[in-house]
Amino acid sequence: MTTLGRWWNRTADWMGDLAEDDTGDVPGWVLVTLMTAGLVVVIWAVAGPALSALFQQAIERVSGL
Repeated sequence: MTTLGRWWNRTADWMGDLAEDDTGDVPGWVLVTLMTAGLVVVIWAVAGPALSALFQQAIERVSGL
């Protein structure tokens, strides 16, 4: 068997083992997801009015109002 063939077999075995591994850290991923969503909400609340005003100014300049 060639070197590439052996590498492919080892990689396929490793991927199969990884797919069968059920020891994930679900609570950790849930926490990361919730924290990310919280950060998005906070940043949006702070920057939203400024971005809306900036967008409104750009539209007024383009349309000539």
